[in-house]
Amino acid sequence: MGLVQVATTTLTSAVSSVTVTGIDSDDAYMLVLSNVAPTTDSAYLNLKFTESGTANSTSNYDYAQKFLRTNSSFLDLAGTNSTGVNITNHRLGTGTQETANGIFMIYNANNSSEYTFMTTESTNRDESGNNYGSPGGIVFTVTSAVDGVYFAFGSGNIASGTFTLYKVV
Repeated sequence: MGLVQVATTTLTSAVSSVTVTGIDSDDAYMLVLSNVAPTTDSAYLNLKFTESGTANSTSNYDYAQKFLRTNSSFLDLAGTNSTGVNITNHRLGTGTQETANGIFMIYNANNSSEYTFMTTESTNRDESGNNYGSPGGIVFTVTSAVDGVYFAFGSGNIASGTFTLYKVV
């Protein structure tokens, strides 16, 4: 098993959103986020899948995550029929190292007769400087061909980060 890089975007200035496309087969894909930070303090990083390069905003996102906090007890988070997913399920900030980092595996994306699944594993630092992890999963309950992933913060822009998509071969 190996990885083939499909697409990468490294921000050199703030943007309102990032779309990473290139899913074009029934293979599994791995999405890696590194040092993603907002321009506005206390912002959620939102994820949506794309079809033909356009983010799907329908109420078809289900998720479940375990919120592992260093400053407090663990927390279970889940939701159904959302218009997108707060990928880290906590607000990021503008302070030093208040960023999102993670590895996200994507399955069935290009298969238009199956739902798209994503496993999430991220380590982050929130707006208060607390460390946390959020392993879990996402199901996009639409039988469509997904070709990528769209990211935007709930408020403000994306200040920095690297978004890389790999095909698992």
